[in-house]
Amino acid sequence: MRPAFHNYVGVIDSGLGGISVLQEMTRELPDERFLFFGDSANAPYGEKSVERVQQMTMAIAQRMVDDGVKAIVIACNTATSAAADLLRTTFTIPIVGIEPALKPAATSAGSHRVLVMATPVTLSLKKYHDLWERYAGYADCASQSCPGLAKRIEGGRLDAPDLAAMLERFLGPYRGKIDSLVLGCTHYPFVKKQIRRVLGDDVKLYDGGRGTARELRRVLAKREALRRPEEGPGGVVFHSSIDTPEEMRLYKTFYHMDLN
Repeated sequence: MRPAFHNYVGVIDSGLGGISVLQEMTRELPDERFLFFGDSANAPYGEKSVERVQQMTMAIAQRMVDDGVKAIVIACNTATSAAADLLRTTFTIPIVGIEPALKPAATSAGSHRVLVMATPVTLSLKKYHDLWERYAGYADCASQSCPGLAKRIEGGRLDAPDLAAMLERFLGPYRGKIDSLVLGCTHYPFVKKQIRRVLGDDVKLYDGGRGTARELRRVLAKREALRRPEEGPGGVVFHSSIDTPEEMRLYKTFYHMDLN
């Protein structure tokens, strides 16, 4: 019997943040079929131990492999930093990760002052430190840890005063002092509008979603695994560790949200 999600691309996130990356991938690869799993019951990963993140990511990936996916995208900066190498040594299918978009921000013309906002775990791990060593010298760069922000975004109500206050606390001190902001967690693109209210419209925002989508295309093309239009329409299946109709409605609301 053919596995339930044969020839799908699996997408893993600690919750619904990775839906921002999923939007980019479905635009880049409209003929592909995606299986998205958000581990909202354990969100956020960015405030858990590395070992726990590895365990949770591995468990989800194993289920996806058993279900027949042809590739896995880790649409979470923390899970990529903590577990991507482990998954690549465990499974034979392609594993595509995401990283903070520091390179394009730091090397872009006019980006002289760059701030990276991310979860505490992402900022603490070697993968981020290596990225910093390679690109931070191109501009005046700083990092801002944002504990609790991903979890708050996970709860919805994105225009509520408490979320505005949280963004003001993390970003307000940089008002008028930066040219570019790197959104180092896949939850953060969902509050671009709210971030601009704090920093102004002149600050350029960067995230890794589009680059991840392009990398997925490259990897699938190299393996001659891109899905053809004649195989039928592409699409998305959503699963969550909070298996309720309300959670599925929230996922679909975020999927259709305009992130520009």
